[in-house]
Order: sequence, then C-alpha cells, then structure tokens
Amino acid sequence: MAADMRLPTIQKPVSLTFSAFDRKDLVVPGDVITSDTGFMRGHGTYVDEEKLTASVAGEVQRVDKLICVKPLKTRFNGEVGDVVVGRITEVQQKRWKVETNSRLDSVLLLSSVNLPGGELRRRSAEDELTMREYLQEGDLISAEVQSVFSDGALSLHTRSLKYGKLGQGVLVQLSPSLIKRQKTHFHNLPCGASMILGNNGFVWLYPTPEQLEEEAGGFYTSLEPVSVSDREVISRLRNCLLALAAHKVLLFDTSVLYCYESSVHHQVKDILKPEVMEEIVMLTQQKLLDQEG
Repeated sequence: MAADMRLPTIQKPVSLTFSAFDRKDLVVPGDVITSDTGFMRGHGTYVDEEKLTASVAGEVQRVDKLICVKPLKTRFNGEVGDVVVGRITEVQQKRWKVETNSRLDSVLLLSSVNLPGGELRRRSAEDELTMREYLQEGDLISAEVQSVFSDGALSLHTRSLKYGKLGQGVLVQLSPSLIKRQKTHFHNLPCGASMILGNNGFVWLYPTPEQLEEEAGGFYTSLEPVSVSDREVISRLRNCLLALAAHKVLLFDTSVLYCYESSVHHQVKDILKPEVMEEIVMLTQQKLLDQEG
C-alpha cells in the first residue's frame, strides 16, 4: 500500500493585519448583539432580558433599525435576480423541477425558457410533448430567479441567451454564504477557463468557448473533446475554490484569480494538502488586503 509522507517545511512569513477574533460582526448563539432597545428584532435573533441576542452563528447585518443575523451555514434563500446553477430532477406538466440547494425544489416553467432558434410564440401541446428534447433529468442549467412563491419555492427563467443548458465542465458545490453578490456572476478568467458563480453555492467551471452559439437559444452544448491543458486549468481552479471555501474566504472573480496565481508553483494534486492550502490562502488574503489598501 502506497503511503504519502510529508516532512515539515518552512513557511514563508505572511503578515495579515486583521484577525477573525477582532471582528464585531461575527456572532455565535447566545452572544449579545446590542442592549439598545431602539432596534427591531430580525431573523436569527431573540430578546433576552431586554438585550438583543443571536440565536444562530453568523454575520450581523443592520438595515436602518432592523438587526438580523445571516447564518454562515444554511440552505439557499433566493431573491429575485439571483443567478443560480441547478440540476433538473423531474419533468412535469409544462414545468421542470430543479435542485438549487434551497429548501424546496425550484420550478422552471415551459413558458420561461427560450425555444430553440429563439422563436417568440405561445407554447403549444407539441412543445409540451418535446420537453425532454430541451431538458431532461440530470441536465445542468444556469438560470435567474424570476419570482419567489408564497411557500418559499423559487420560479426560474432562462430567457436570456447567457442562461440555458450547461455543457462540459465541472460542478463545485459550496456554501451559498461564501458567494459574494456582484453585478455579474459570469466570468471569463484570463487563465483560459470560465466560471459561473451561482448565488446558491453551485459553481460551474468550463473551458472558455471560442465563439458563442446564439442560434440554438441556449440549448446548444459542445461535445468536442476538452484539451489536457484546459482540463488542468479547470482542475486547478476547482482545487483553489475548495481551498478558499475550507478557509471561509469570500468567493468572487478577484479572490479566485489571486488564489489561482498563488497556486501556480504547486502541482494540482498538492493544492488540497493542508500546509499547501494554508500557504496559498494566506497569500491570497495578503493580495486582497494589498488591493484594498
């Protein structure tokens, strides 16, 4: 049986000017957030002896007089406009059920997708019969939250050409609280791969397409063999995402790119070794601090 033995190594000194223990916005259950009675109680809080106390571990968020605690580990609570990556779990009458890491399965209506070729017309019984030709069980899609039902389930749509069925790539499942909200969640990285950072914690990595196929209305998926160099870049990005997530670093295009650059000196398979992971994440955090400063 092969054994992997690693000897102690000297780590490069990296000075970080902040500490997680100094942050006042992180609380655990039972922590007193404020004793001021002028604040309103929001999600994740309760009042104990006239003091506002946290009931979950997470980040304190203040909106005017309302205080709530956003849990660090939770299911995805979608809002209108969120970009999600999901997997089709069931084909029903005039709708698909989609697993999006939320408490309930999301719904993608037949009327909320582009028809192949981008036709604009009412959906007919013929379209309903050919639903499995568009999307079937197990297919991965990128979509946007159109509305939220009264029971908390999400209604999705893929009407824009940037959404639709996903082709060849790698899905990485992370915590939704680690994804930073941005104007765009579709990133073409300079290292040769592209990334969809779903607000629901599902991240899709795929080789950057040379040309966009707009005639297919979001249903075209390339089945061309992916080159070894592209696969290595995607594998490195995947390990970088897991390393950042293990150290609870917020994920957005800049942090992922800095982590990728810091990991270039190591082999892809070594990135997830604890000491290498720590070194790469520390370098990434230092670069992020230098950029902010």
